[in-house]
Amino acid sequence: MSASAPQLTQSDISAEIDAAHAAYTDAVAGGEPPRHHPARDYAPYRSSALRHPKQPLVPLLDPEAAELSGPVFGHTDITPLDQDLTRRHTGEPLGERITVTGRVLDRDGRPVRGQLVEIWQANSSGRYAHQLDDHPAPLDPNFTGVGRCLTDDEGRYSFTSIRPGPYPWRNHLNAWRPAHIHFSLFGSAFTQRLVTQMYFPGDPLMPYDPIIQAVTDDAARQRLVAAYDHDLSVPEWSLGYRWDIVLDGPSATWIEEGR
Repeated sequence: MSASAPQLTQSDISAEIDAAHAAYTDAVAGGEPPRHHPARDYAPYRSSALRHPKQPLVPLLDPEAAELSGPVFGHTDITPLDQDLTRRHTGEPLGERITVTGRVLDRDGRPVRGQLVEIWQANSSGRYAHQLDDHPAPLDPNFTGVGRCLTDDEGRYSFTSIRPGPYPWRNHLNAWRPAHIHFSLFGSAFTQRLVTQMYFPGDPLMPYDPIIQAVTDDAARQRLVAAYDHDLSVPEWSLGYRWDIVLDGPSATWIEEGR
């Protein structure tokens, strides 16, 4: 979505990204451990300076109170229709139909079962079905871009959707976000929610995007990009992408911490 900021150029932002990556490389070469998550006040991502926590976290006096007041999700709340974003309306959505599937794993590669996975995304024109999205691209009356499912016994999730389009945002002059899908995962409690983004392979906008480039570790950044998997493509129906989510450990998927 849009965020106001000074009219810096893409060259300005690219120079800041290059400087941040060089500083990270030098720090690791100097003996600092690799950092798989970005700095919360990553300068090229302008709004992070306003959105990240600046004060120490405040511990809850009664942690169980937060669990009792949070939403409750059960198996009966979710139907197979929830994971097919192309069948939520009477008409056919516009765009390239895709299947996205993968596994949710712990640091030791074990499946995380029965976890709620939610997604939300822009439509094929790069516009969200949200009142605050003022991007002058067409809305699709047959696509609202939200879905959810529970992981199975192998930790697997699956969605059928439409490939989202890129869209402009006001981080800097002529800023465009690469195509991406937002993912939300709930653990055994509401306060364990994790949020991240999945990108598509070969997207030419990724090198220019300060959000994905905020992940200065190249290996960690590549873990945010799905892999095209022809075996997952459904004949005459959809193209298949595989994207696994690792919750913790050295191979963890980047989580939008404090953003």
